[in-house]
Amino acid sequence: MKKLLILGGGTAGTMMASKLRRALDPDQWAITVVDQDDRHVYQPGLLFIPFGIYRARDVVKPRRRFIPNGVELVLSGIDVIDPDTSSVRLSDGSRLPYDLLIVATGSRIVPAETEGLTGPGWRKNIFDFYTLEGAQQLFYALERFEQGRLVLNVAEMPIKCPVAPLEFLFLADWFFHQKGNRDRVELVYATPLDGAFTKPRASALLGGLLAEKNVLVETEFNASEIDGDGRILKSWDGREVRYDLLVSIPTNMGSEAVERSGMGDDLAFVPTERETLRSKEHKNVFVLGDATDLPSSKAGSVAHFQGDVLEKNVLRAIDGRKLCEDFDGHANCFIETGFGKAVLIDFNYDTEPLPGRFPLPGIGPLSLLGESEANHWGKMAFRSVYWNQLLAGREIPFVDSKMSLLGKWS
Repeated sequence: MKKLLILGGGTAGTMMASKLRRALDPDQWAITVVDQDDRHVYQPGLLFIPFGIYRARDVVKPRRRFIPNGVELVLSGIDVIDPDTSSVRLSDGSRLPYDLLIVATGSRIVPAETEGLTGPGWRKNIFDFYTLEGAQQLFYALERFEQGRLVLNVAEMPIKCPVAPLEFLFLADWFFHQKGNRDRVELVYATPLDGAFTKPRASALLGGLLAEKNVLVETEFNASEIDGDGRILKSWDGREVRYDLLVSIPTNMGSEAVERSGMGDDLAFVPTERETLRSKEHKNVFVLGDATDLPSSKAGSVAHFQGDVLEKNVLRAIDGRKLCEDFDGHANCFIETGFGKAVLIDFNYDTEPLPGRFPLPGIGPLSLLGESEANHWGKMAFRSVYWNQLLAGREIPFVDSKMSLLGKWS
């Protein structure tokens, strides 16, 4: 019997296990998923924990609940991936051989990459919200924060969910208005980008919303170090930003196992073919989700769209056929803007977000590149879609893996 090994039981890995268990003959292919623990975290929900909208119970479920019947789940750390022998060595020294490997090991924050970030202020007046523990501790910090300067800093790109820093600031504006102390809180966004977002049209819209909400933006700010005692964020060009509370999106990197295996780039993301999702170096290895080095967003929607292409290409690889070059970098993101509204953007490698209606052209009910209450409820409803459809590898009606220009206008 041949062996398909999936490293990572998060969004991408679980989704592919579900898709491929249905697609492959169980008498010919054994499928194994490896992850270090039995805790599956709905990562888009971490944004809402600091503001008391979600609790841990809303975003954490047992991982094994979503692994389909007929797929083995191995709970173990990964020591080394050895593509030369087509095997993976686990933390206990045991080896798992494979005929095909899918690397879906995601990304992680590495705060130690910025000097001083984990110093005297870490988890006291410096917090992250890209981990469950960080988001929970930030909840208590925001509850106590009555006045002063709150600075959100993105250490460097790329990061998981590129719109999440903006969403945090929009929700912080709403949160402090609700508390009645917004006039005593200064919000600052220090970003390495030259605007609010990477795509010009969306950047203009989102930058306008930041200005409307009185959020000061420090662009092209490349953090060099944190002076925790003086509460100063410093950049390589000599600029300094004072803070009372610092919310950090630290450097994002790929898996430590990828790094140890020498399979990644400088940030431990795996070099991946843009359209096929196969490893550039190893013909029997595919890469999915945040683990890739692709110039697409590191987001759940992207993993979902990649999954449709990867399923076809795994089957083609098994049959010895030419791989299809169908992944176009498609991403769509709800951007929570506070006060019960959100923006929806839809884009790919080559086309920036455009206004229009989604998912039904001309009908919607969701608007593109504009604030609406319907978009907010779409974002809140996605949690149920995630647990019940996306992880199960089921199609989401009217949403295709390739970006469509129908219903959009320039």
